Amino acid sequence: MELFTDSGLKAYDYRLKKMEAGKETPPPIIDQLREYAETRIKLAKYQAIEGGTSIAASLIADVVAVMSMVLAFVFASFTLAFYLGSLFGADWMGFGCVAVLYLIIALTIKYNKSAIEKPIVNAFIHKIFKN
Repeated sequence: MELFTDSGLKAYDYRLKKMEAGKETPPPIIDQLREYAETRIKLAKYQAIEGGTSIAASLIADVVAVMSMVLAFVFASFTLAFYLGSLFGADWMGFGCVAVLYLIIALTIKYNKSAIEKPIVNAFIHKIFKN
């Protein structure tokens, strides 16, 4: 981790060259500490902004991906329902079979909730603290 930002380092080099050329006395330690603290505060702000924007961008990308998957799932469900309806000779039977299939999936998820929740929670935690 760098102690100075580029602008802080340039200002420090400038003052150092000026002191060497004119044999000036260095600025008091209080001024140096104040400048160091200001630089550290700016660095912390920039790091916070970077982290926040990274999380926001990741969240937006995930929402778009989930919405796309939901739409694909809905259209695939209609396709399967109409296909099964054509096999059975009635659309209502195709939609009924798809509904029963989703009921079975929902009950399986409900009874295995704890086994499914833990990996999802871990994935969210890993995404937030990816650094």
